Amino acid sequence: MPIMISGIPVEVCKKDIKNMHLYVKPPNGKITVSAPLNMSDKTIERFVRTKAGWIKQQVEKLVTQPCQSEREYISGETLYVWGGQYFLLVKYGTGKNSLLLSGDRAILTVHEKNTAVQRGKFIREWYRNLLKKETEQLLPKWEERTGLVCNDWQTKYMTTRWGTCNIRKRKIWLNVQLAKKTPDCLEYVILHELLHFVEKYHNDAFVSLMDKYMPYWREIKRSLNSQALDYME
Repeated sequence: MPIMISGIPVEVCKKDIKNMHLYVKPPNGKITVSAPLNMSDKTIERFVRTKAGWIKQQVEKLVTQPCQSEREYISGETLYVWGGQYFLLVKYGTGKNSLLLSGDRAILTVHEKNTAVQRGKFIREWYRNLLKKETEQLLPKWEERTGLVCNDWQTKYMTTRWGTCNIRKRKIWLNVQLAKKTPDCLEYVILHELLHFVEKYHNDAFVSLMDKYMPYWREIKRSLNSQALDYME
C-alpha cells in the first residue's frame, strides 16, 4: 500500500508485529515501512517524517555507492568472491553445472540451453555453499572467544541487512552476499550478531563489547558498506 510523504513514495506493509521498521533498499533507494496491523496511516507518516534526514543519507549513499548491474551471466561479466574480482567465462558442457575460480577468471560450465535465470539460481546457491563452509569455520572461533553460543544459524539473501538474529532462540541469519565481501566482513557480522544475545541495542555497552573483541571493527564496517552492492530484483 504506497503512500506519498513529502512527494516521496513509501511502500507500507502492515503485519502482525509490535514495532514499526523503516528500510531504504538497494539498488534504487526504495523506501518501505513494516507497521503493526492496527497502526494508522497518520502515525506511520509522522514516523517517516521524523526519519527524513536519515532517509536522505541512505538514499545518497546508495546513489553514490558502486552497484553491479543486472545479471545476464555471460562471458565478460564481473563476479566478486571474498572481495576478489573475477571475470566470468562461460563454457558449455553436458555434465553438472560448475563454477571454478582460476586466476582472475570465474569459469562457469553449464548446459548451452540454460537460461540466465537458471544460471543465476546456480550461482546464488554456489555463493550460499561458499558462505556455509566459511561460517562453519568462523562461528565456533567467535563462540569460543566470546563464550556466547549460537543454537542455530542459516543463510539467506537480504537486501537491507548483512545479518540478523533472534535473541530468544539464539539463532542467527547471515546474508549470502557476504561471500562476495572480504572475509573479515563475515567475522564482523558474526561477532555483531553474537553480541546481540547479551545486548539487544546498539548502545554504549554494545559498542564496548565490540571494542573488546574486535578493536578494528569500525574500519571493517566502513569497508563492508563501501564495497559494491550486487543487483537484486
